[in-house]
Amino acid sequence: MFDRQPVLDGDRLTLRPLRTDDWRALYAVARDPQLWALHPAHERWQKPVFRQFFADALARGGALAILEKHTGEIIGSSQFAQPDPDHPDEVEIGWSFLAQPYWGRGYNAEFKRLMLNHAFAHFERAIFQVGEDNVISRKAMANIGGMLTQRTRLSERAGVMVRHVIYEIARKGLGR
Repeated sequence: MFDRQPVLDGDRLTLRPLRTDDWRALYAVARDPQLWALHPAHERWQKPVFRQFFADALARGGALAILEKHTGEIIGSSQFAQPDPDHPDEVEIGWSFLAQPYWGRGYNAEFKRLMLNHAFAHFERAIFQVGEDNVISRKAMANIGGMLTQRTRLSERAGVMVRHVIYEIARKGLGR
């Protein structure tokens, strides 16, 4: 059985299940409007919007806090989706964000590698849904080996339909 909330240890990061008492520390990261500037949910830095995102993450399950290992400080979050019975060989990783001081320094690659290694014990591939216009996240996906697929999804964000593209990383593509 796939554990959607494992504890995963890397060189610089620890991922652990997100808890209710993480609200204050995680919102301290999320309240930076620059984190969400190109994201389809660009208003997520606002307290009531993030409060709903946080509550949804806890209710959905699979949410992880990303901690800087040396300090124990929460620097972001990510999630494993509930596996889709229509696609039993894949799992979605998403809803991810990191504090700006950790951008471009390999932290995204490290936490995604930890999550991918965990996922690949159970699935052939992982998928990532990215807002079509989110050039920062699309570049980050390419940097970690994500392959753009032909799959897309539409979802509503603040009353507007937003197109997302789907990236994929296959277990076999990582030399496993």
